Amino acid sequence: MKMIAKQLTVAIALAIFTLPAFSQKEKIQFYRPADQKGINAFETAKTDTVEFNGLKVKVGGNFTQQFQSLKHSNTSTPEVKLYPLTTGFNLATANLNFDIQLEDGIRVSLENYMSSRHHSEFWVKGGYIQVDKLPMFGNPEWFTKYLTVKIGHFMPNYGDQHFRRSDNGNTIMNAFVGNYIMDAFTTEIGGEVYVRPINNVFVMLGMNAGIINGDVKEAYYPTGNPQAGEVLKKSPSIYAKAGYDSQISDDLRVRLTGSIYTNAGTTRNTLYAGDRTGSRYYMVVEAENATTAANFTSGQINPAFQHKVTAISINPFVKFQGLEVFGTYEMASGIKQLPAGPTPDSRSFNQLAGEVVYRFFPREQVFVGARYNKVSGTLDAATPYDISIDRIQIAAGWFATKNMLLKLEYVTQNYKDFAATDIRNGAKFSGIMLEAAIGF
Repeated sequence: MKMIAKQLTVAIALAIFTLPAFSQKEKIQFYRPADQKGINAFETAKTDTVEFNGLKVKVGGNFTQQFQSLKHSNTSTPEVKLYPLTTGFNLATANLNFDIQLEDGIRVSLENYMSSRHHSEFWVKGGYIQVDKLPMFGNPEWFTKYLTVKIGHFMPNYGDQHFRRSDNGNTIMNAFVGNYIMDAFTTEIGGEVYVRPINNVFVMLGMNAGIINGDVKEAYYPTGNPQAGEVLKKSPSIYAKAGYDSQISDDLRVRLTGSIYTNAGTTRNTLYAGDRTGSRYYMVVEAENATTAANFTSGQINPAFQHKVTAISINPFVKFQGLEVFGTYEMASGIKQLPAGPTPDSRSFNQLAGEVVYRFFPREQVFVGARYNKVSGTLDAATPYDISIDRIQIAAGWFATKNMLLKLEYVTQNYKDFAATDIRNGAKFSGIMLEAAIGF
């Protein structure tokens, strides 16, 4: 606790002493805004619109407060009593961000969680350095024009949904309250290289350690495996993305991307289990003795590809005037855990999601939207069986200013084909969520 308090004190002191010296109006190069301007921004653009005139520091933050009114039920046999939900406020969540312009075309980002569902204390999410120019080599045109390099501890650029999801206190980019049922989000140590060979087209290749934390300890195959006692190779994750993104006219924008992420074998991959801040629907379909911190993934499902994973995501996006259509088709397969026998625990999942959002009034200050999300796959048990979960979300939102957003959502979710003894057998939840957010 002393270390946590010390970290928080240093962060607050840094923010206090930095603000007078560095205006929040300072512009950072190749940067994605944290307010309304950042909506529908994906990878940072290669366009150089900010002149470098020395070191700059931008202190930013995100704050979100929720009001929840949800009900849930199930039909498990024997009966597994559910958490006694009632209407009320959830714990406020907050992020603290530092963006530093070190040199022309070189910036550093440090992202922190000040409060989250899983950790109420201050902790570091991650950080990275992004290089869009090479001033130490005279800014060669071939690099400035075509290449971007990103190195550090961050979410791999797999799929497009992670640009539109809620990230703890940062909820402005999400037109809805909840993220996907199967939520691809993690932070891993590695790097990415972006190449933009022609206008509107980009290709990215990335590699990282394949696990959420640093790890320099040898791992061994467990007892019962034919290779028991031998050193287990921890493979890196290799991933790639290719996309086309074009503002065809003042009214029409079209984007299509395809992503692949694969790890041939490691100790604990967390591509679908790396969001340690928690889901947005508190305590739904959880046991009556559950706790908020321990049961922080309510409403989601983790396919548990801990040892091996291959995932593919296709994401189309079209924006015509105020109308947006965004979709996800995802296929993922892998192995749950270190193999304990000759037959590995293999499984596969598919995810389909589509959303329509219409933004109107001056500066698109108001929006309404609907999203459908379905996940189906195989759970392991004495006899593996197929399950599915579907969700409908209907939302409306209002930007009081470019930094302040108020959202209202109706959500309903159904669990199908779970075993009779599973708490999720015949389960469903529905109700209203109200969310207020600030981002700067």
